[in-house]
Amino acid sequence: MATDKYPEIDAVIDYIHRNIYDPLPLARLAAYAGYSPFHFTRIFKERIGLPPLYYVSSLRLQKAKDLLLRTNLSIRDIGLEIGQQSLGTFTTRFSERVGVTPSDFRNSTPQADSHFRTLQRLSDWTSGHPVFDHYARIEGTVQAEIPFEGVILIGLFPKPIPEGIPLHGTLLSSLGEFCFTGVKPGTYYLMATSVSWGMQAVDFLLPHNTLRTRSREPIVVQPYSSVPYQQVMLHVPRLDDPPILISLPLLMNRFLSERMQTSYR
Repeated sequence: MATDKYPEIDAVIDYIHRNIYDPLPLARLAAYAGYSPFHFTRIFKERIGLPPLYYVSSLRLQKAKDLLLRTNLSIRDIGLEIGQQSLGTFTTRFSERVGVTPSDFRNSTPQADSHFRTLQRLSDWTSGHPVFDHYARIEGTVQAEIPFEGVILIGLFPKPIPEGIPLHGTLLSSLGEFCFTGVKPGTYYLMATSVSWGMQAVDFLLPHNTLRTRSREPIVVQPYSSVPYQQVMLHVPRLDDPPILISLPLLMNRFLSERMQTSYR
């Protein structure tokens, strides 16, 4: 996967990070890059996978997550900090893209730690999902650039950014093979991140430094056709990676709940 295409976009991303609390209209970003808004939008999306303003809004929601856990600012003030004038709008957008409300996210550290410790003690990681033969299977392997021991969260998302609940998702106890069954025809983006066993809850509630990977190109599932085998590599965070917005403890809880339901059958 080439990461050096349109290197000028790196300077724009750095500029966005440094000015994230300021107004960042498309015209300002395009002018900084020295392009017309149309051309800038085209090459930015080709390089990052997201339109410029969607990327900006994603970074601002990531900043909101940071502020929720690291400051005592009110939720309304945090919304204002990232440019949301309405508390209701901020709460709705945060909930849709992170998976929990701002209030629940702020208070989620004890539960996140509990989920993580439960995963550390888990002996059965097998999937309890039935296999739907009339829908597709997406199989592959996940490896890592550097040594890693911990849990891997991997899923299929409708957009090239890990936000909201994945359309299909699971947890893996180690590097190696994965398989999603019952995948209906559609367009998906494969994304994964890792949580090392030595991490604390805040490290994966705010996953700035976790290993990660994402498919730049969509996985297209068509009726009655097979999907190419996927081989993905977890890497250290890169400047052009979109933020991981989905609350990882939420995915841990869903996985544990499914294992519990399976054990009672």
